[in-house]
Amino acid sequence: MSFYESLQASTAEARAWLLGAPIIDDCLQGRVTLESYRAFLGQAYHHVRHTTPLLMTLGGRLPERLGWMRRAVAEYIEEEIGHEEWILDDIAAAGGDAQAVRNSRPGLAAEVMVAYAYDTIQRGNPAAFFGMVYVLEGTSVALALTAADRIQQVLGLPDKAFSYLRSHGTLDQEHTQHLARLVDAMTPADQADVAHAARVFFKLYGDVFRSLPVAGTATCN
Repeated sequence: MSFYESLQASTAEARAWLLGAPIIDDCLQGRVTLESYRAFLGQAYHHVRHTTPLLMTLGGRLPERLGWMRRAVAEYIEEEIGHEEWILDDIAAAGGDAQAVRNSRPGLAAEVMVAYAYDTIQRGNPAAFFGMVYVLEGTSVALALTAADRIQQVLGLPDKAFSYLRSHGTLDQEHTQHLARLVDAMTPADQADVAHAARVFFKLYGDVFRSLPVAGTATCN
């Protein structure tokens, strides 16, 4: 069994906790509201806008023993830069105020998740950041395309309101294969830190989903 396969097995319980968030069930059951979708995009903006800065910080913090990862980090930066603007475009296409989201503060759950990511790179083992990559990309592959279809079906929004979900659902299918090769090439000590970070990020990302309004509490506008 490869490390990536063992990572999937060892984080199954944490992944199930994230996927059990009420907002995800609402979405898949066709109970999603416009407010919920906009709220999701708003919090996505607040963590996605840190993806490139986090990757740039990571590249500068990698010790020499992990220097072989720098090219992969550079490729991630090239592919991820500017994706937060896609989210703002989606918000506008869904009738929301993109500028207000740009100027707003993140919810506590998203703020804590981003803070932990920076702390992992700067104070802990930089390689552990790929635990966050594993969580975000794996969740995207599992949910993004199906969620986009269900949300669009229920809310009747145009295709241009789903550039983030649909592009990431497709891109991240390719990224997971790249990620598997990266983490499989790490030392056992680095792999252990990746696994720990993945379990933490499943909890933190799950908190983001659980912070979103659900059908029984949201009010569409």
